[in-house]
Amino acid sequence: MIETSPSSPAPVDVVLPCLDEAAALPWVLDRIPSGWRAIVVDNGSTDSSADIARGLGAHVVREPRRGFGAACHAGLTAATADVVCFCDCDASLDPALLPSVAGPVLDGAADLVLGRRRPVTRRAWPLHARLANLELARLIRQRTGLRLHDLGPMRAARRESLLALDLTDRRSGYPLQMVVRAADAGWRVAETEVPYRPRTGRSKVTGTWLGTWHAVRDMRAVLAERPAAAPVSAATTPGTGR
Repeated sequence: MIETSPSSPAPVDVVLPCLDEAAALPWVLDRIPSGWRAIVVDNGSTDSSADIARGLGAHVVREPRRGFGAACHAGLTAATADVVCFCDCDASLDPALLPSVAGPVLDGAADLVLGRRRPVTRRAWPLHARLANLELARLIRQRTGLRLHDLGPMRAARRESLLALDLTDRRSGYPLQMVVRAADAGWRVAETEVPYRPRTGRSKVTGTWLGTWHAVRDMRAVLAERPAAAPVSAATTPGTGR
């Protein structure tokens, strides 16, 4: 059961960037933890994604500007819960596992938690995407000192702290910019393993070599950013309750 009213408080909001995911949405939304609110951000779908999501009780936000980051940030700004999770909307990740990702944030043990993807079959994660991810993990360690294994799309953090990071990338670099700016601000960043399954439909980013290359290019630009002069710490952001 998912919370349908954007005015009703929910312990956690789940942002689901969506582009033509009509086939996956029923399974994804059925797996949202009870009492948590699903925010489906329609990023220009040409199928019935928005209508399906709305009919299944999700709060639907439209973001006409194309880009993964644009969709994620639209969901973040629409969120009202103290803690916000992000999850792909293609059924490759199980939203029922979100409590294990959000738990350390809710408990105050971590500021940002990433779900480290563990593919259940070879076809869940194409070779070129795995190689790109390994290189990205190396670059993240070099830039921030964080010894991460994966820039997991399933993640959780406190809403006001995320907004204070002032994320500006609206394409493939958004997830990386979140991690880099969080590291620069001294956040406690953790990983937890989550199963990764073959997605429903074709990936808009890692499904092709070209899409992967564009994502890597966006992320290299993020890694080249200089640290903020006075970053806002998650521990001191007003409204975090810590």
